[in-house]
Order: sequence, then C-alpha cells, then structure tokens
Amino acid sequence: METLLGIKGPDFVMLAADTTHANSVIVMKEDETKIHQVADNLLISTVGASGDTEQFTEFIAKNIVLYKMRNGYDLSPKSAAHFTRKNLAESLRSRTPYQVYMFVAGYDPTEGPELTFIDNLASAQSLNYAGHGYGSMFCASIFDRYWHPKITQEEAYDVLKKCVLEIQKRLIVNLKNFSVSVVDKSGVRQLEQISSKSLLDYNAAA
Repeated sequence: METLLGIKGPDFVMLAADTTHANSVIVMKEDETKIHQVADNLLISTVGASGDTEQFTEFIAKNIVLYKMRNGYDLSPKSAAHFTRKNLAESLRSRTPYQVYMFVAGYDPTEGPELTFIDNLASAQSLNYAGHGYGSMFCASIFDRYWHPKITQEEAYDVLKKCVLEIQKRLIVNLKNFSVSVVDKSGVRQLEQISSKSLLDYNAAA
C-alpha cells in the first residue's frame, strides 16, 4: 500500500514518498522516513517489507561510504544504481531474498541527473519519471501529461502535488502525508511536505 514517486529534470531529481508505516490493516506510525540520503549527491527511497527496507538500505549506504573512504571520491549515481541492483540480484539467489522496491536518485557534475527504478526482482531501468506501489497506478497518466525535458523544480513539485491529490482521491488507503526531497548540483534538500491539509485549496486544473 506504500507509494514512491520520482521525477527527473534537466539538472535535478525529485523524490516523494508517503510517511505511513502500516502492518496489515493497522497504521503503526505516520512519520516514517522512506527517503534516505546516502551520500552528498545521492538519495535512495525504498518500500517493501519493513525489516528488509531498513537493512538493505543501510547495507548499501554503508558500502557507499566505505567506497568513498577507500578511493577518496563518491560513486556516481549510475554506479551506485548498478551496485545496488547487483546486490539485490545476488540476494534473490539466496535463502533470504530482500523484498524491496526502490529508486536510486542522484546528480553527477559530469553525467548529470539520474533516476533509476529497481524492483524486488532486481530489474533496473533509468527513467524520467516512475512510481512504486498502488498509488503509482494513478500517476502514470499525470506524469505522461505534464513531464517535459526542460521541466523546472517548481513544475516537478506541482506535478507531484497533482499525483498526491489523485492518490488521496482515488486510493482506498489513506496516505495523508508525502515527504519530498530533491538532489541537484547544490546537494540534497528537503522540500515542504505534501499533505492533505496543504492540498485543501490546491487547484489541480491550474
């Protein structure tokens, strides 16, 4: 029932994730962090089995830090995505595979922005926009309608607001709040949370 959203612009990547942590039909908490900064220029957002998401994200983050300590520089977003996919693929062939769905997003001064979609079967694809979870089903047409190659951060944030509004309108599960983060040449920043309250006066048709 969790939802991740991602959108890439010419010089940034923006991620949104709901903050609800549920177990079966019970909401455990509504301030869950699903977007993690693992380097100065790198974000990973994950959903799936709660233990797997925490353990796998921490494993990847610590190994990326170890790589920087050994080599003196960070992995590029593309290299980090390949490393993540490789480890997830190896876990699939073990007795304890990780059940995680994720985005690896980052910005590299040479390669530019990168948004990589990785699912629980370790298939990875670089995309301009994507989503994980039931909520993403309501967002594909919105992304297709409003994304363009020169999209600005303000426009991308507005697209995410349209997506969240549609999710809250149509999905039977109540996902009240979405945290939003952006990574660009200036690093990683947290943006204002998109919530049901903040969308009360929002006009999606504008």
